[in-house]
Amino acid sequence: MMPRTVPQSGQPKRRLSWPKGMPQIIALLLVLAVDSLVAPHFFQVLLQDGRLFGSPIDILNRAAPVALLAIGMTLVIATGGIDLSVGAVMAIAGATAASMTVAGHSLPVVLLAALGAGALAGLWNGILVAVLKIQPFVATLILMVAGRGVAQLITSGQIVTFDSPALSWLGSGSLLLLPTPVIIAIATLLLFWLFTRRTALGMFIEAVGINIRAAKNAGVNTRIVVMLAYVLSGICAAIAGIIVAADIRGADANNAGLWLELDAILAVVIGGGSLMGGRFNLLLSVVGALIIQGMNTGILLSGFPPELNQVVKAVVVLCVLIVQSPRFIGLLKGVRGRDKT
Repeated sequence: MMPRTVPQSGQPKRRLSWPKGMPQIIALLLVLAVDSLVAPHFFQVLLQDGRLFGSPIDILNRAAPVALLAIGMTLVIATGGIDLSVGAVMAIAGATAASMTVAGHSLPVVLLAALGAGALAGLWNGILVAVLKIQPFVATLILMVAGRGVAQLITSGQIVTFDSPALSWLGSGSLLLLPTPVIIAIATLLLFWLFTRRTALGMFIEAVGINIRAAKNAGVNTRIVVMLAYVLSGICAAIAGIIVAADIRGADANNAGLWLELDAILAVVIGGGSLMGGRFNLLLSVVGALIIQGMNTGILLSGFPPELNQVVKAVVVLCVLIVQSPRFIGLLKGVRGRDKT
C-alpha cells in the first residue's frame, strides 16, 4: 500500500517581513515625494563654486545637528535612559567655543574645550543616573534647565560674535562638494559605528538596556557603560553646538539647540529604537533625522506657519509612544494569537 500523505495545512504560514530599515527608507522617500509636489524643482541640484546647492542638499545640511544629537541619544536610549539636556549642552559648547575664540585661542584649543565641556556635561548626567540612581528623565532635566544658565554665565548674558574663518568653515564651509556639517555628521556616524560595533561596547549597551540585572550578573560593569553612553551623548551634542555656533558666527545661549532634544528623541524612535532600551541602529536614527528635516522643509515650503512643526512632531511622538506601550503590544499579540487559531 502506498503511504497516505498528510496535508500540511496545519503548518504555520511564513509571514512576509520587511527588510531591516525598509520602513524608514520608504517613509523618507514618501516625505521627499510630498516635498517635490509642494516645490516642483525640489530635486534640482546645482554645482556652484565647488559646492552642491539645492533643496536635498539643504535638508542634509540642516539635518546634520539633529543627526549628531540622534547618534548620541541612540546610545542613551539603548541603555533604557533618556537625555533631555542635549539642547542645553549644545548651548554650553557653542558658548565655550565662541568665548574662547574671542579670547584669541587657537582652533584646536577651542575645539578641545568645547568638546570637553560636552563630555563633562555628559559625565554629570551619567553620575546622576548610574551612581546616584536618579531617574534619567529627572537627572537630565536638571541640566536641561540649568545648562542654558551656565551658557549665559559663559557669555556674560550676551550674544558673543566672532570672526574666525577656520571655525566658521565648520558650520558654513564645504568639503567634497558637500556642506562641512554633512561631512562631520557622516564622519561621526562612521566613528561611532566602529566604536560600538567593532568593540564590545555596543553589546554591553544593548545588554544593559535589555536587562541590567542580568548584564551585571554576567560581569558587565553597568555603571561604566551607562556613564559612557551619557558622555558620548554629551560629545555629540557638543559637536552639534560647535557647528551651529560656527554657522552663525556667534553663540546665542537662549536659542541654540532649543527644543532639539525632542527632534533627537523622535529621530531615534522613527529609526526603530525602543524607548524601553535594547537593540539600536545608529544609521536608522540618522535616517530618522532626515525624515524630520524633510517634514520641516515640506511644512515651510507649503506656506504653513513654522509653529506647526512642533505640533506635528508631538503627534508623531505620541503615536510612537502608543505603539511601543506594553498595553498596545499586549493587545497586538492577543490579536495575532487569535489569528493563528
